[in-house]
Amino acid sequence: MNDTEIKALISLLDDEDHEITEHVEQRIRELGGQMIPYLETEWEGSFNPVVQKKIEELIHDLQYQSVLERIKIWKEGGGLDLLEGLWIVATYQYPDLSLENLRRDIEQLYYKVWLEVRTDMHPVDQIKTLNNVFFNNLKFAANTKHFHSPANSMINVVLETRRGNPISLCVIYMLIAQKLGIPVYGVNLPSLFVLTYKQGTTQFYINVFNRGLVFSKSDIDHYIGQLNLKQNDTFYQPCSHVDIIRRVLRNLMLAFEKNGDTARVQEVERIMDAIQDEDAAPPMSDYTNK
Repeated sequence: MNDTEIKALISLLDDEDHEITEHVEQRIRELGGQMIPYLETEWEGSFNPVVQKKIEELIHDLQYQSVLERIKIWKEGGGLDLLEGLWIVATYQYPDLSLENLRRDIEQLYYKVWLEVRTDMHPVDQIKTLNNVFFNNLKFAANTKHFHSPANSMINVVLETRRGNPISLCVIYMLIAQKLGIPVYGVNLPSLFVLTYKQGTTQFYINVFNRGLVFSKSDIDHYIGQLNLKQNDTFYQPCSHVDIIRRVLRNLMLAFEKNGDTARVQEVERIMDAIQDEDAAPPMSDYTNK
């Protein structure tokens, strides 16, 4: 369809015939994201609150469909770029968010840490130095005041406010560390997401939510014992980028549940379904946290 035909189609949204408007809405959805700029222009020029509301719903549906399509493509491509996965999740609430801007933000953080961390340092000293820059200089911290806010799952908000939950702080810390060449990866502990430094026979763990506290495998053994859970290799070893995005989405679902926003809970659940392995076991309820 050309511009004239698209504008003519959108103008029919305020038709008095309900069947016509239903047909128009269906056709707009079929045409997809290309319709959003036209809808936005129509919204700005409309003085009919009913039509404006209809346009807002259509724009949301088209943007949401775009999120679903992008997350599927990302997962099918192997989920190699973690920042891209985090960006896709954030576009659920910030559809105009730029991935390139996020890359620049991470790059700027990396350079500030790079000035302090040396390759010849002992691994623990590297982490201690990274901790100092991350928490003291860059001022990242746990968002204990608004722990269950949906904003904690939006990487752009966490980068701006320097406040996040365990997994959002961990992923930013990990992205910086990996750019420095430090072998740091995510670990799916029940009720707490942490990081592990793993290279050769050297392995230890980092609790970013507790200002980068370094701890050992025996500490995890004790933690698992306190929760009365059986030991599982996933509690000790690096998880995949897809696993991380699933956990971010579970946190986002929990945040909306606590806000009583059932519509958004269902939408986020569909996003998570889009990257769920068909043969995967149901997620542990203990993971739906932090």
